[in-house]
Amino acid sequence: MLNLMQQIRNYQPQNEQEERDKAQMLCFLERNPDCLERENLTAHFSASVWVVNPQRTKTLMAYHNIYDSWSWIGGHADGESDLCAVALRELQEETGVCHARLISPEIFSLESLPVLGHIKRGQYVPCHLHFNLTYLAEADEDETLTICEGENKAVRWFPLEDALTAPSEAWMVEWVYKKLVERSLRAR
Repeated sequence: MLNLMQQIRNYQPQNEQEERDKAQMLCFLERNPDCLERENLTAHFSASVWVVNPQRTKTLMAYHNIYDSWSWIGGHADGESDLCAVALRELQEETGVCHARLISPEIFSLESLPVLGHIKRGQYVPCHLHFNLTYLAEADEDETLTICEGENKAVRWFPLEDALTAPSEAWMVEWVYKKLVERSLRAR
């Protein structure tokens, strides 16, 4: 967990949202040894991967079952402190993409994500926070995509600008996808 804490400490926030979320994450990490487990019903860590094509003109998104919206790919840490590995594993599980290349092992973006109460595997999950770290990866558009029926209904590539119109979660578009698209364009 020390490596995770150091990664977050080393991250240079690029806006006020990230500054405040970084401080919140570090405080929670220091005080909650179970912060990598979803059994912590207040908050826990998750990891996402923002996948772009080699030309940096498209991003890969999945239609998420619970959120009923197009979204990036990611999942729970479930005890794993190497959140970059978690993000890449989730990419393979949720989309079938096996040959993604990590652009950098450094955090690309971080955010505290509100999660509304919902039913998962027949059980109610109360409202909580995901302390999410996002990593940037590149994949070829011609790699075969698969649907993970337990997680999503569809997987497809979108032009970067459509990542701001396809999702139905306005908060995610405004606070997350907008900055990821902007950073993707700068990473060309």
